[in-house]
Amino acid sequence: MSTNTSAARPGRVLTVWTPEDKAFWEQQGRAIANINLWISMPALFLAFAVWQLWSVVAVNLPLLGFKFTPNELFWLAAAPGLSGATLRIFYSFMVPIVGGRRWTALSTASLLIPALGIGVAIQDPATSYATLLMLALLCGFGGGNFASSMANINFFFPKEHKGSALGLNAGLGNLGVSAVQFLAPLVVAAGVYGPFAGGPQTIVNAAGKTVQIWAQNAAFVWVPFIVIFSIAAWIGMNDLADARASFREQSVIFRRKHNWLMCWLYLGTFGSFIGYAAGFPLLIKSQFPGINPLQYAWLGPLVGAVVRPFGGWLSDRLGGARVTFWNFIVMTLAVIGVLWFLPSGGSGGSFAGFFACFMVLFLTTGIGNGSTFRMIPVIFLTERTRDAAGKGQAAQEQAVRDANKEAAAVLGFTSAFAAYGGFFIPKSYGTSIELMGGPEGALYLFVVFYLTCIATTWWYYSRRNAEMPC
Repeated sequence: MSTNTSAARPGRVLTVWTPEDKAFWEQQGRAIANINLWISMPALFLAFAVWQLWSVVAVNLPLLGFKFTPNELFWLAAAPGLSGATLRIFYSFMVPIVGGRRWTALSTASLLIPALGIGVAIQDPATSYATLLMLALLCGFGGGNFASSMANINFFFPKEHKGSALGLNAGLGNLGVSAVQFLAPLVVAAGVYGPFAGGPQTIVNAAGKTVQIWAQNAAFVWVPFIVIFSIAAWIGMNDLADARASFREQSVIFRRKHNWLMCWLYLGTFGSFIGYAAGFPLLIKSQFPGINPLQYAWLGPLVGAVVRPFGGWLSDRLGGARVTFWNFIVMTLAVIGVLWFLPSGGSGGSFAGFFACFMVLFLTTGIGNGSTFRMIPVIFLTERTRDAAGKGQAAQEQAVRDANKEAAAVLGFTSAFAAYGGFFIPKSYGTSIELMGGPEGALYLFVVFYLTCIATTWWYYSRRNAEMPC
């Protein structure tokens, strides 16, 4: 059987999809998969940008006349992580139920709700904290999209290309975090959309000068792009008939030990990336008050996002478990470095050292994101084909289909579990500062956590004679 040309027309369900068949892949599969990937990447980029809006909006609220405590500001930065992680649990299973094309278009369009809402709300300093907190929670729509996007792209590519494809999809998506932190200071400085976006606000900047800004543009700037790529997903992507599965069929992953182990490891990589990105601007502001955090904070997520495809590529060649194991060791050392350079005991600390250690952390979160996501499809393909060994060709083919469905669900679910890092890390900073006067307590906790990740990776996946070498 082969897929005819009409099967790949926009909006059509592909009834035959066998990417592990090399002839099919070279003749038709690669081109179709790449089209879906190239639409998925900018859609996911926008999702991350909206998800992390509060990492920059919260920093500027005091300048706009909002009277909130540092802990309340950390709550606004952390809330999208909480809601996004929770939504990912549900989004993880939506692609096989609804279809990748339909769900990508609808979930991308949903980003309009928080983007428009924030743009309107922050123009009025009388807006209640409860309203802003609700809008922060609605930014979780962007966080949820990652789970469905990665599950969808996993179906399109064969085993040897999954690491690179998933790394590209997630890497460009992760760039949305850096983009929102880099672009915000630029777009708020001018009336990008003229009178359609509302008037300017008058503030006193860090240099003591009175200037006008359009703070709402940090949110409004994404609106036209959300519209464009929602339409592009609806028109240009495909649904896969073989990817259809009910929630009951997918829920088998909750009985798989390696689902839960990979949840823990991915919390250490992606959870760290999104948590550090969400809390970095406020952490800089709280520890080094003389530094403008928005001049530097965007570089961390940029490094982590750009290097993620490299993590997938490297893992395709060296093995995901090996890369992940050494990566966690470097992450542990980097956190110890951050602790060393923090202000303490009356000293002002070293911003250069602090910043350099965080750049290493962001670098390793990106590599680890790619390596752990490469591990998952390999683990479940190996496990299912082991079960089908000696049962004939039909059983092997069914094992591959089952492995792809389970891996897609696990990719989504582990990303949901890991996304709680986007809440836990910035909230840990806020709590530690409130109770202990500094973020050291949170950072020591992160060191202990990374040590458990090192042990888990070594025992189950990277040591000689490991249960599931990958």
